[in-house]
Amino acid sequence: MFLEIITPEKTVFEGEVTILSCPGADGSFQVLNNHAPLISLLKEGMVEYKVHDQRQKVKITGGVVEVLKNKVILLADGIAA
Repeated sequence: MFLEIITPEKTVFEGEVTILSCPGADGSFQVLNNHAPLISLLKEGMVEYKVHDQRQKVKITGGVVEVLKNKVILLADGIAA
């Protein structure tokens, strides 16, 4: 599936991933290929995704994620240090 992680300042990541883990407002969740459509608020925490069997991590301060037809757009409020 195609993932975009975007902040107001820049695009943090753009590319194909096999799995995505997000810190949802009501609890963490994972997204795999062919996931049902979804929109969720995100709280501060770690976003993890897998690219070519390598795990990548980015800590966000909150945001929203949309999953639709194997495309995921994650709009992060910001990136935590």
